[in-house]
Amino acid sequence: MRLPLQITFRDMPSSEAVEARIREKAAKLDEFYDRIMSCRVVVEAPHRRHHQGKLYHVRVDLVVPDGEIIASREPHDRHSHEDVYVAIRDAFDAARRQLEDYARRHRTAVKTHQPQPRGRVVRLFPDQGYGFIESGDGREIYFHQHSVLDGSFEKLKVASEVRFTVEEGDQGPQASTVWVVGHPPAGVRG
Repeated sequence: MRLPLQITFRDMPSSEAVEARIREKAAKLDEFYDRIMSCRVVVEAPHRRHHQGKLYHVRVDLVVPDGEIIASREPHDRHSHEDVYVAIRDAFDAARRQLEDYARRHRTAVKTHQPQPRGRVVRLFPDQGYGFIESGDGREIYFHQHSVLDGSFEKLKVASEVRFTVEEGDQGPQASTVWVVGHPPAGVRG
């Protein structure tokens, strides 16, 4: 985390053991998204019951580059929240799920703005159903006949200009989608 963790206790004494658990859970959030700017955690025990103990309420506020994520688990009739550690676990689980959703949306938004690279077919093996594209930066990118859209694999020749999307495969970069320039698939613009 870029900024320090802030922990607040309300209507209860502070506890080193509880703080340690919160620090551990907060550190794990960085595994899901490493650009968290700050984290504030409030632990409170406002409810008293005649036949039961206190029901703890934990709120986790995360500040991320484009906004704030607030995760809170209300203790209403949750007997499990009589244990502060369970309440902490539940709040951080909710924060983690929201953070994963945020990170997924953020990655998708970044990907949609990247133009598909262009290249030329440099080697073609029609009998085996694959070939290689030379990208603009000089890399050779493997592609399979099933990656070529609109059944255009048979139309490809060495030196054909193509557009493609790249993903990392088991043996290096490979084109997951290929189309011949001048023949974009429906809904895709060059």
